[in-house]
Amino acid sequence: MIDYALNWIESRTGFVSMTKDFLTEDIPGGASYWYVFGSATLFAMIVQIATGIFLTFFYAPSAATAWESTKAIYDNPFQHFVLSVHYWGASAMIALLFLHLLQVVFWGAYKSPRELQWIVGVLLLLVTLVLGLTGYLLPWDMNAYFASQVAINLTLTVPVLGNIIQQFAQDGTTLGTLTINRFFGLHVWLMPAALVALVGAHLAIFRWNGPAGPPVDDPRPLKNGRFWPDQMFMDTVASFFVFVIIIFLAFVFPPFLDAKADPTNAAFVPYPAWYFLDLFGLLNLVPGNLEIVGAIIIPGIATTILVVLPWLDRSTTRTFSARAPILLVTVASLAIIWGLTIWSQLSIQAKEALAPVAPAPPAVATSVSPSSASSSTGAPASGSSGTAATAAGASVFQQNCSSCHGAQGQGATGVFPPLAGNPVVTGDPHKVIGIVTGGLHGNVQVNGQTYNGMMPAWKGTLSNKDIAAVITYIRSGLPGNHASAVKESDVTNYK
Repeated sequence: MIDYALNWIESRTGFVSMTKDFLTEDIPGGASYWYVFGSATLFAMIVQIATGIFLTFFYAPSAATAWESTKAIYDNPFQHFVLSVHYWGASAMIALLFLHLLQVVFWGAYKSPRELQWIVGVLLLLVTLVLGLTGYLLPWDMNAYFASQVAINLTLTVPVLGNIIQQFAQDGTTLGTLTINRFFGLHVWLMPAALVALVGAHLAIFRWNGPAGPPVDDPRPLKNGRFWPDQMFMDTVASFFVFVIIIFLAFVFPPFLDAKADPTNAAFVPYPAWYFLDLFGLLNLVPGNLEIVGAIIIPGIATTILVVLPWLDRSTTRTFSARAPILLVTVASLAIIWGLTIWSQLSIQAKEALAPVAPAPPAVATSVSPSSASSSTGAPASGSSGTAATAAGASVFQQNCSSCHGAQGQGATGVFPPLAGNPVVTGDPHKVIGIVTGGLHGNVQVNGQTYNGMMPAWKGTLSNKDIAAVITYIRSGLPGNHASAVKESDVTNYK
């Protein structure tokens, strides 16, 4: 009966013969646990897809419901466990992908004829990192909000396309429902689709080229083994071991949910995922006026080197001795990455220890998404002149500025400077117009404190009338600010 069924399927699909061809692949050097990293990474990806689909049944992507639905998942033991598996599965997948790429580098398995296989592997790493980045915002808690705000603002350092990328990622003038929906679509649909397509391409190219085998001068003496059953058994053992570690971490160290996102909490210190700590440390080392170097240039050069590595390596064999320069650079790069990661973690802990106690949230709208701007405009802060211009400026401020600078203009420690009590804001109005219309990058000193956020150029996004209104509001409507109004003609005539 089984033979009949298999023959029936084979005659109509060819699946049986394809499966036999797949399972009878030759393994240079025989089966080995050195070959399990790719299969273990694929297993981790399957875990992520399965748990991610389950979580979408309970998650509601909007500024009003994202945190609440996540909190409901946390309150349900089984759903919380699945979320924990998804959380640690992401770390496992990224770690395994790094290990797989490192093994390829050390073995020289990127060399001809496997150049395209290597490039697809690098693209897989980048897509996986984007998955981690887009998933970080979805809980909509304090850390998700501020860490994602920093990441989105970094896109402004991209030459020419910075504003376009920032607007695409944020989908509006401030983080809100549209931002969550944009990140949700990227995390749940676009990036997984790209991931599956790249994995399919990677496996197809791998099957065409065959395994590279250990880095030896002459591969002919190597004995061959079979994928089935020897290597399949080892892959299964490794994947099961990975699964056990994920389950253990999910039980013992479940992820933490911060309080709901509050853009006015100036005391909060965001902490990135571990796989972005090295980039965070690099940005802290680079002076503010050279932020593009740490955010774009150095990571861009590193990525380019990875992509063209098969052509940079001019050695004729894959042996360690023939590729000593490549291996030395790899070891040095790993040391730098780990050094930046450790230093970054320590610096974040130091900042958290020094962070002041956050003030009580004011009784105004803390964030307004573009979709709800017409119905949630906020109210003028204390000290407002009460004029129509100031009231209009308060509305523009709540919709476009409060997510970074706080509803009362208190700013965010080390990132966005305060506007209340800021002598620059209440000083030369011509200078303030230039900052609002043209944006501001790099280190900013306010009342002896350093801030290193990035302000977008609002010219072209806001009308001259709105820019004049919001400047008037921050100069006279925020606590402690008492300065002259700015007219629409002042903004129009600004040069």
